[in-house]
Amino acid sequence: MMSIKAKQCGIKFNPPSVILIYENGDGRNVRKRVIPVRNFSQYSDCRRAAERLKHHVRHSLYLESVPLAQLERLHTVLRDHLRGLTVEESLAAQRGPDLHEEDLNKLSDEELSRRKAQMDVLFERNKRHKDDPDFVYDLEVEFPEHSVRETCSWDEDQSDEGF
Repeated sequence: MMSIKAKQCGIKFNPPSVILIYENGDGRNVRKRVIPVRNFSQYSDCRRAAERLKHHVRHSLYLESVPLAQLERLHTVLRDHLRGLTVEESLAAQRGPDLHEEDLNKLSDEELSRRKAQMDVLFERNKRHKDDPDFVYDLEVEFPEHSVRETCSWDEDQSDEGF
């Protein structure tokens, strides 16, 4: 079986296509593959379209080393282009505001799943593994006594009624 290593992946707007620069298993030949994105509109579900493309019979071998999240981002840029946004506007919308200051309850299901995927990537990047040299199994941290404790209105008039 031939091994393919993706080097770069991008999109072309006209006609809508995913462009893949890859090298064969021997590493000597760098090739380019243009994969058309069919049946895609400004209303399409980018995650589903990316999954469909990644698992397509003719393209799955070539897209095996391309993360699904990257294909989804490329489809989102393509969809945003069909909606009239520039590439910069689309990328800025995908980055979104700071997650600490955003009310996730007000997002659509699609935006919420996109934010969750971003959080998962950040979690995996920061996660400590057993094989890491600075991994500590049972880490105990002492917090200083003079640290500032926040008060809460729930703590103030605490009565034992009903408990």
